[in-house]
Amino acid sequence: MLDTSAPTWWAKLLFMAVLGGGLAYCASQLMGDVSNAQEATPWLLLLLALLIALGFEFVNGFHDTANAVATVIYTRSLTPHVAVVWSGLWNFLGVMMASGAVAWGIVSLLPVELILQVNSSAGLAMVFALLIAAVVWNLGTWWLGLPASSSHTLIGSIIGVGLANQLLAPAGTATSGVDWDKAREVGLALLVSPIFGFVAAALLLLALKLVVRNKELFSEPSKDKSPPLWIRGILIATCTAVSFAHGSNDGQKGMGLIMLILVGVVPTAFALNRTPDPALLDQFRGASAALVQTLDHYAQPDVTVADPASAVADAVRTKTWTPETTVAMSQFLVKLDQRMVDYKSLASVPTDLVSNLRNDLYLVSEALKLVDKKKQLAVSPEDMKSFTTFHAVVDGATRFIPNWVKVAVALALGLGTMVGWRRIVVTVGEKIGKTHLTYGQGAAAETVAAITIGMADVLGLPVSTTQVLSSGIAGTMAANGSGLQGSTVRNILLAWVLTLPVSILLAGVLFAVLRVLI
Repeated sequence: MLDTSAPTWWAKLLFMAVLGGGLAYCASQLMGDVSNAQEATPWLLLLLALLIALGFEFVNGFHDTANAVATVIYTRSLTPHVAVVWSGLWNFLGVMMASGAVAWGIVSLLPVELILQVNSSAGLAMVFALLIAAVVWNLGTWWLGLPASSSHTLIGSIIGVGLANQLLAPAGTATSGVDWDKAREVGLALLVSPIFGFVAAALLLLALKLVVRNKELFSEPSKDKSPPLWIRGILIATCTAVSFAHGSNDGQKGMGLIMLILVGVVPTAFALNRTPDPALLDQFRGASAALVQTLDHYAQPDVTVADPASAVADAVRTKTWTPETTVAMSQFLVKLDQRMVDYKSLASVPTDLVSNLRNDLYLVSEALKLVDKKKQLAVSPEDMKSFTTFHAVVDGATRFIPNWVKVAVALALGLGTMVGWRRIVVTVGEKIGKTHLTYGQGAAAETVAAITIGMADVLGLPVSTTQVLSSGIAGTMAANGSGLQGSTVRNILLAWVLTLPVSILLAGVLFAVLRVLI
């Protein structure tokens, strides 16, 4: 039986102090950032949107973070109350140290025109539709105790919004729709990671059996005592690694969505990284001049462009770099630099110019992916450096995440784990295999999960902690000859199979409805 005793009074007091302090910090920072906004802040809309976004991360804590503590709780290496606090701490550290690559990788799946118009009714409908759809499906699978994927759900919701946006576009109206290349890249990561988890965890368990001869490591946990200290150390270490990796990967999904909300509702406060440091603007000017020189080298002399901005937008919409794009990008960058020549830093850019400047920079960033990511313009390795350098500078100006957003996401993840861990722990510990989870199986599965999630974080790809860890547990059961419980495996697979189409349908319908209402 799991420990179901209530936490002590001092633990409750400490929890409330941390929660209160975190909320006070986030609220004060948000109000400070918004105080410089030019437009009147629609506080009700902003708070509702942030509440739903943090609700997604809260439910994510039910699903994904609960997997990180499943083995230490089930094996009695830590009591549930200590385990969730420990996991929450390392989640927090993982979130705070996240690079942001996964966050903006998720955002880049959305239709470009909706991101550029995120402060319009269509942009707000997009954000609300994908968040509500993801929360509804996650809550449903959590209620059934199924370790379904929050990442999978979010990707499906984004695709649903993109498809609905295309279907609702008037006849003859061009729309960029879903970035299918990025969707395939993300989908491949979500597909391969659980397969890798299954195989790698199975092989690691077999290797442990060859190296470690202590049978206690491969025995069913005792029902009335904790494991030996050395086993507890291994399991706590793997729990720590998974918690940190989960925070650094899954936490970024909420960050990206929150930044979309902030840019959409209060664009003049959050559309640009308005740092007073002049170095960022100096870097932009230097990188821009170098890139213009490179583009002019590859420009065809007989190509002319009447409207550079439209030509760059067409390249993003069609996902095709043409000779006209080369000329247009050079001219566009020259005009962009001329608009910024009077400013010493991004903080000094007038608020009424922030939204348009951010959109221009975002458009440039998306267009440059056709060269430095998809290699549609044949350039030398030396010249490619000017593309990647400028791309990095632009992303630094438009793809930033304030620290208070990271704190808010970390709190939401931790709270979700503390409230909803029990259902997932029982499923992972008792219902995947025909025998109970052993110490060695838990350690092998969590080690593989931590490594897999960490690798995905470095590559900027979203993966599911739930899928990787659950498949790792299944792999260790298979390697141990324990067998798998057919009903649980079928239910988990069914949840995984249904997640994508259901979330696509939910988000698409919600987007269509909200486009009418907002």
